[in-house]
Amino acid sequence: MKEVFSIFLLLLLAFISTVTSCAPSDRAALLAFKAALYEPYLGIFKSWTGTDCCHNWYGISCDPESNRVADINLRGESEDPIFERAHRTGFMTGFISPEICKLTHLSSITIADWKGITGEIPKCIATLPFLRILDLIGNKISGEIPAGIGRLQRLTVLNVADNQISGKIPPSLTNLSSLMHLDLRNNKISGPIPTNFGRLRMLSRALLSGNQIRGPISGSISQIYRLADLDLSMNQISGVIPPSLGKMAVLATLNLDCNKMTGTIPSTILNSSIGNLNLSRNALEGKIPDVFGPRSYFMVIDLSHNKFKGPIPRSLSAASYIGHLDLSYNHLCGRIPPGEPFDHLEASSFLYNDCLCGKPLRAC
Repeated sequence: MKEVFSIFLLLLLAFISTVTSCAPSDRAALLAFKAALYEPYLGIFKSWTGTDCCHNWYGISCDPESNRVADINLRGESEDPIFERAHRTGFMTGFISPEICKLTHLSSITIADWKGITGEIPKCIATLPFLRILDLIGNKISGEIPAGIGRLQRLTVLNVADNQISGKIPPSLTNLSSLMHLDLRNNKISGPIPTNFGRLRMLSRALLSGNQIRGPISGSISQIYRLADLDLSMNQISGVIPPSLGKMAVLATLNLDCNKMTGTIPSTILNSSIGNLNLSRNALEGKIPDVFGPRSYFMVIDLSHNKFKGPIPRSLSAASYIGHLDLSYNHLCGRIPPGEPFDHLEASSFLYNDCLCGKPLRAC
């Protein structure tokens, strides 16, 4: 009887071990993914041994119910003890193998800040039905954003900043109805902003600076009522600033500097919820609208290196707060108004205009 019980117990333990281990297909996919990468300094892949990839494999997490791999979290810059012991940040070369797409239960993929990973984003990533986070910032990934990216209906974060990605923003991207954070900064992306960009109704941050994006700003952006941070700086964007951007309820940061924008500043932009405004280094002209008031609260307002004419708006004195103001390199003329916020500003905020005078410049 004892022998029968012992056999039963062994079989039960073996069954439990099988149930709580990761799927063999997931383990095989992870090992194939690892084989395409080379990490020489930290040894993060040394823990990827044994049959159970759900336990003690660095950067890997599994769903507790299905025991399928759900998260890959590999960051080259981290406070993890493995980095502290090595006294360095991570460096990894190789490429992201399409084998990663065999991990069909993935919810998040973070392969960030390894500086040396090259190759393209596998097109098959667009087939992962549960993917919520795709974070590949800080590598040397090239090629285009997969054309089918819009199939990822659960995606909330798309971050491919600081890579070498080229091509246009794929039209399907505007199908990402759950997307909240879009970061495409510092790549080689060209072409226009999709005209239906406003379909991304859940978006709170759109960071597209440091690319080669051309054409006008789509007015549909103002339909994204959750958008708080819009950064289109350092591109080749042309046309006028849509007045509707100033009517967005929660837009707090608007960076359009270093583009080819023309026309005047819509008064709505200066009398809005925006508190960080950078329109410098464009070809904007006309007078600065005299519409500041108690609602005006600017941590930064930079209008330098444009073609503005006329006087400095007197209503700036009525603003509740102006932290940093830069009006240099324009064609402004007249007396700098006395009092706040001008009392705490340096001369560099007003230099290289046509005929400004008064403190902190020369007397009128």
